[in-house]
Amino acid sequence: MSLLGTGVLLTLPACRGGASAPSGAVMPAARPLVIAHRGASGHRPEHTIAAYTLAVEMGADYIEPDLVSTRDGVLVARHENEIGGTTDVAERYPSRKTRKVIDGDTVSGWFTEDFTIAELRTLRARERLAFRSHDFDGQFAIPTFDEVLALADSLSKARGRVVGVYPETKHPTYFRSIGLPLEPALLRSLRARGLDRADAPVFIQSFEVGNLRALRPETRVRLVLLLSSGQVPYDRRTGAQWVTPEGLREIRTFADAIGVNTRMIVGGDSASVPTSLIGDAHAAGLKVHVWTLRSESVFLGKRYGGDPLAEVQEFVRLGVDGMFGDFPDVVRKGVGG
Repeated sequence: MSLLGTGVLLTLPACRGGASAPSGAVMPAARPLVIAHRGASGHRPEHTIAAYTLAVEMGADYIEPDLVSTRDGVLVARHENEIGGTTDVAERYPSRKTRKVIDGDTVSGWFTEDFTIAELRTLRARERLAFRSHDFDGQFAIPTFDEVLALADSLSKARGRVVGVYPETKHPTYFRSIGLPLEPALLRSLRARGLDRADAPVFIQSFEVGNLRALRPETRVRLVLLLSSGQVPYDRRTGAQWVTPEGLREIRTFADAIGVNTRMIVGGDSASVPTSLIGDAHAAGLKVHVWTLRSESVFLGKRYGGDPLAEVQEFVRLGVDGMFGDFPDVVRKGVGG
């Protein structure tokens, strides 16, 4: 049965023994990993079973669920805990709109932590961006993290290859502050499926250094520090930056890879010259995954002349280890292999 046309929240059984891949199974090393950003989010509403499934059908190695918590402590896949733009919550629960301060920003809307999992199961996803297709709005439910792990296991078996999972903890300090820490539930879910292993097809990513430092002694899963061009220095006294050789060596003490904005590697203008970040990170023992490749002209740099494959192929030549993309079919074609 196809998963793409159903609006029913699919709960797939976990495999006996729990692992999404046998011990020792590894992802391809001869080419960069294809990481489906929120699933095949250029084709289906993000963070839905349909988007993740289509991504794997298109050749993605990893699917990426961003994780937030419900009021009763269940991890669900949403890019933000504010879900007014990605679901029909405003129509179903109009009186639940509120305002909160999250990581220093004042945000108005509807928040996952104000709803139980039973309430969230009544919602349906919708496309966030106006210029993408809205043909699938209202068809798909919000999956839990456990359901995403079960899906990856099922798809691995069905397709005869490893399908990895690349969760991001969203606003972990905020969720900890309201008594809903993300890390314990995340690790419980991984351990229940035998995925708390150094060789598991799992990366855990976060923009928060404290989050990763706390996770490092608790899990053998590979950890990824996300970086953007506006990243806060790691040493406020000296102003030392993460993206220096010294800073990258410090990252290696608590993480296995960095996930960086593509513009930190090479700018979007035709005259831009690539930075030394990939080589510096590799020298420090870190893998480099870049985000986010998108095919639409509003996102694509001028240097690629309107051709999204040219962007993928440039990052292959530059030596990245993985690419996050909204269109995993395009990234997969560009990386070859």
